[in-house]
Amino acid sequence: MSLIEKAVQRLDALKQASGESAGVTEPVREAPLPVSEEVPPHTAPRSSSSVPAVDPIPMPNPAVSRGVHIDLVRLGQLGMVTPDVPRSAVAEEFRVIKRPLLRNAVATGAAAIKNGSLIMVSSAMPGEGKSFTAINLAISMAMELDYTVLLVDADVSRPSVLNRLGLPPERGLMDVLAGDVSELGDVLLRTNIEKLSILPAGMPHPRATEMLASESMNRLLEQIANRYHDRIIIFDSPPLLVTTEARVLATHMGQIVMVVEAERTTHSTVKQALATIESCPVKLMVLNKSRAAGAGSYYGYGYGYGSEPRSEAA
Repeated sequence: MSLIEKAVQRLDALKQASGESAGVTEPVREAPLPVSEEVPPHTAPRSSSSVPAVDPIPMPNPAVSRGVHIDLVRLGQLGMVTPDVPRSAVAEEFRVIKRPLLRNAVATGAAAIKNGSLIMVSSAMPGEGKSFTAINLAISMAMELDYTVLLVDADVSRPSVLNRLGLPPERGLMDVLAGDVSELGDVLLRTNIEKLSILPAGMPHPRATEMLASESMNRLLEQIANRYHDRIIIFDSPPLLVTTEARVLATHMGQIVMVVEAERTTHSTVKQALATIESCPVKLMVLNKSRAAGAGSYYGYGYGYGSEPRSEAA
């Protein structure tokens, strides 16, 4: 064999050896896939979109009184007390009137008066100025630093508080007692006079006297009198000698302010009216429309407690 043939054979042997070594390899084993938990066929996989929302805890929705705006300029022009003119003659007069009432309302110990914060303003006959007095007294008391005031129009047959304040008729006391309004806050009116709210008379009712004497009225009075320790409640009631409603209302009161028109109401009429409210522990009298200045006059005005003309009397 020639040298060349030996070289070719040698080369073939080397190629064959190289190919065999390259083909000897370890078998590659696939790593086992992780076993996942089986999901039952009736259970849907959870996702952020399928998580049921949690129902919020129902929160109470207490009735909130509605706000109304009283034209204070108009009130001032009518000769009434307004917070923006605190040093007027009529404002000083009502400061004198309210002081003993407030003192009685918060008296404690032996001087304490039952229902002292419930104050009824009335008169013997119509037209003597009771509504004028009740509104001014409520505004004057609301100007105090330590009290809030609720003015209740309890003259349910002839309500006049809202009209005098330049406000339209609203539901109120009678609607609550009749059960047509479930929440007192639905009919309370917050005014732009700080610390003064109003409970209108509401719709007229043929059984108003019985409703004022009902257990519903007792519960209502207890609610409005005891809910806030600093609250004074002023009731503008009907005249004492015209309807029986004022006499029924008087049985709930701690204090009564009786308005007497100067030079008109007779002594016998006053005595007759006072006899209807004997059960009330405190009775004060206000002489209205007095034209003569007394010894305690202020800025030339006597303490006649009200200077509006007769046509404007309540």
